[in-house]
Amino acid sequence: MQKLILVYGVIAGLVIIGTSILSLKLGIASMWLGYLVMFIAFSSIFVAVKQYRDDRLGGIIRFGTGFGLGLGISIVASLIYISVWELYLLSTDYTFIDTYIALIMEDKKTAGASVEELAATATAMESLREIYADPLLRVPMTFVEIFPVGLLMSLIAAFVLKNNKSLATA
Repeated sequence: MQKLILVYGVIAGLVIIGTSILSLKLGIASMWLGYLVMFIAFSSIFVAVKQYRDDRLGGIIRFGTGFGLGLGISIVASLIYISVWELYLLSTDYTFIDTYIALIMEDKKTAGASVEELAATATAMESLREIYADPLLRVPMTFVEIFPVGLLMSLIAAFVLKNNKSLATA
């Protein structure tokens, strides 16, 4: 089970962080795209739970076992995401937040935001800049971006794929 957790966790984490960095490089700041990518990458949890159930457990898996497998994959993917993201920030001299704020402000201007709305957004972005400068706040914030999606996918996969019945009693 540990091998499945590691393999599928690394795959999911690299897909998510790779797509995130690529989107940033292309100037795409879309929360919906980010969560769509996370949803697709974490669908690997379904593959892993089904593979474990069918290949190792003879078609029988309890909810808790499936959930634990999914949770392990989610944790590994989240740690990969955080680690690579921190390396990316370091390699770019922590310029992400400036780029992100500029994209958000530009999107607001393009959408026709009023002067008051732009001022409120600028104030919120400055607060975000201060929070993001502190790794003790940034790392947990990054974890909270990704982990809940993996947790949800783990719950769904464990529920959908659970099979408590022995093939002999079916």
